[in-house]
Amino acid sequence: MSVEEPSPLPRARHRWRPAWLALGESDLLRDAVYRRLWVSILISSFGAQITMLAIPLTAAVLLRASPTQMGMLTTMEILPFVLLSLPSGVWLDRVRKLPVYVVGEGIVALCLASIPLCWSLGLLSMGFMYGVSFAIGCVFVTSGTAAQIVLTQVVPRERLVEAHAKNALASSGAEVAGPGLAGALIKLVGAPLALLADAALLLISVGILRGMHVVENLKQREDTHFWRDLKEGVHFVVHQPLLLSLSIAVGLWQMCHQSAMVVQILFATRELGLNENQVGLCYVGLGVGTVLASTLGNRISRRVGPGPCLVLGFAVCGVGWLQLALAPVNAWGVASFVLMLLCFSCGAVLLFINFLALRQAVTPAHLLGRMTSTMRWLILLPAGPGALLGGYIGEHLGLRYALGFGGVASLLLSAWAMHHPIIRNTRELPQPVSAH
Repeated sequence: MSVEEPSPLPRARHRWRPAWLALGESDLLRDAVYRRLWVSILISSFGAQITMLAIPLTAAVLLRASPTQMGMLTTMEILPFVLLSLPSGVWLDRVRKLPVYVVGEGIVALCLASIPLCWSLGLLSMGFMYGVSFAIGCVFVTSGTAAQIVLTQVVPRERLVEAHAKNALASSGAEVAGPGLAGALIKLVGAPLALLADAALLLISVGILRGMHVVENLKQREDTHFWRDLKEGVHFVVHQPLLLSLSIAVGLWQMCHQSAMVVQILFATRELGLNENQVGLCYVGLGVGTVLASTLGNRISRRVGPGPCLVLGFAVCGVGWLQLALAPVNAWGVASFVLMLLCFSCGAVLLFINFLALRQAVTPAHLLGRMTSTMRWLILLPAGPGALLGGYIGEHLGLRYALGFGGVASLLLSAWAMHHPIIRNTRELPQPVSAH
């Protein structure tokens, strides 16, 4: 046997290696802790596909919600961010983040399971749906922020864009297969009962997260003071030009997003006449867009820079909403609905992998909780009014006008952001800055 010819034994061993071992030597998925986090995200993302369809379909089809009520449903989930984000950030900087993340996943599972319970008892109403949305929003205020910080404890800061892109890729796998399966499940058992599947998947995610080992060195200060610490976090954000610019731009995008999102299920079911299963199949477009942006997003960001890549996300979303507002009510309209979902997911991934990486890279470790909560508070302040505005426009002018408003406003936002010197000139991830 020649030196160049590999022996049969190594070849046989290689054949049975796990798929992740075939990755490059420096691939993040080779890290056992990150890989565990990534699998948890993948599993919970499949459940999220069910909830993304089941909750609005329960409201729109089962409870016959009006556009204004759909806007209120979204607003109730956003409201806790406005009320609780800032104090939760102070608290998170004093506690370990992983347990908060794990407990939050479990509480959301219980909230979702309460919907089919009330439905089976004949007690389900829009008022109850508002309450569940508000409760889930309260959990996401702390648990969602903790989840973002856990990633920074697992992944080096210089690889945060790559990590967020891989996380988006995990979600995209669920978004490709999940909506069709979710739509079929909803059609089979009804939207309320389908939520039990998401609750079960969240509990599996909890089991995976509990086994993670994350090293977190909390620096307990003897002179802690709640209001002073809260103001320190806000002061840091508003006095960092990059963070302030990003919060304004992404906050305005959230207003556009919410105004279009609250009517898209209504447009699909009432204008295009799609049933639950057909809506689920259309949502495969959401996964295709996420796969595309997750695969290319890190490469695009390295080529043009995180700032311009984020702006590109605004524009892609705007094109998607605007073309649906002009779509005919026929097969081309259905294709336009799928294209809108593809554009939205593609644009949102390009936007958020850079937005999250930029704000985490520039922030010192001891301020990550307060920075994240402050940024979430700032960008979601316009989201509630955007949802209410979209519902109002949809009810009084028409569903197309709400979609058109979101599209035109997002395109105008992208033009403004591209001319903003700080965003336009941010071509690489910054280093953490001093808090003072």
